Amino acid sequence: MIVKFEILFSGHENIRSNHQKTIEITKESHLTPQGDCIIGVNASSSCADLPLELKNQLKNPESKIKFSIRVADKEFVLEGKGHPELILSHTEDIVIRKSDFICPRTLAIKCDKASDLLPRDMVTLLQDPKTKGIFTISVG
Repeated sequence: MIVKFEILFSGHENIRSNHQKTIEITKESHLTPQGDCIIGVNASSSCADLPLELKNQLKNPESKIKFSIRVADKEFVLEGKGHPELILSHTEDIVIRKSDFICPRTLAIKCDKASDLLPRDMVTLLQDPKTKGIFTISVG
């Protein structure tokens, strides 16, 4: 059975999306240029807000996790892995990582892409605070 969950987010003028190891979305509305892995602000959910069923699937190392980032008519898809030690308790952020580092903000590890690979035309759209995006988590 595949569990799907969508998180809505907004763009911000300081989005750079050039981090080579992570992608982050945050419920916070403020973003400095140093947050170079952040692709969206004002997110509708954080790790702590995810449904229990989804959290349980994410903690299964056998689960296949697919992420989709949609902005206007553009889509960026990546895959990652779950882990039994995922904490999933951060109240502001969601981070997906290429590494196997786990903290309360970590949603998935060993992902195949990071924010530096987000298409630059999508990043340009996300630099407009009026831009809306959808971050979809699919686990099965």
